[in-house]
Amino acid sequence: MLNAPVSLRATASRSMRVIAGLSLVAVLAACGSNVKLDDVPVVDRTGTGVAGGAGSGAGGQSGAVDPRGVSGVSVGGTGAEQPNAMSRIVYFDYDSFEVKGEFAAVLEANAKYLNANRTRRVNLEGHTDERGGREYNLALGQKRAEAVRRSLALLGVPETQMEAVSFGEEKPAQTGFDEAAFSKNRRVELTYR
Repeated sequence: MLNAPVSLRATASRSMRVIAGLSLVAVLAACGSNVKLDDVPVVDRTGTGVAGGAGSGAGGQSGAVDPRGVSGVSVGGTGAEQPNAMSRIVYFDYDSFEVKGEFAAVLEANAKYLNANRTRRVNLEGHTDERGGREYNLALGQKRAEAVRRSLALLGVPETQMEAVSFGEEKPAQTGFDEAAFSKNRRVELTYR
């Protein structure tokens, strides 16, 4: 009778290990994917048909895109007339998205312009310097743009007139690896469209 509980515990322990092993197998199987990344169809929107993925194409080519059919990316607001009478840049301290008091006049002038011109829209383009990872800088640029958006909203600018976007470190205003260049790149530009 004394051996029965030990045997029962040993059986329970083995059962738990088997269940844990099966659970691990199930989790690993769920993480797998049967999507074939090599054979993704590409739709040609020019009306000339459908191109296959890798290994297909005319003459056995590798499915590369013809660069003559690719158009450039258009950023809204670049062709619109920008108001020249006021500053449209807010600068930030290193690793910060706090709008400094010295830019209150810039924000007030832009808010006054937007409130007087309700049909105008503005992109609030957040930028960072080159320090930090790409994802971190995109997030920081977005936080900076959102901080300017909130400031303008407090000054009466409707949300429908503003769009906050981040470019991170991708569009530096000044090249260089010194504090002078870094300080010019930590900014939000107000681009009217």
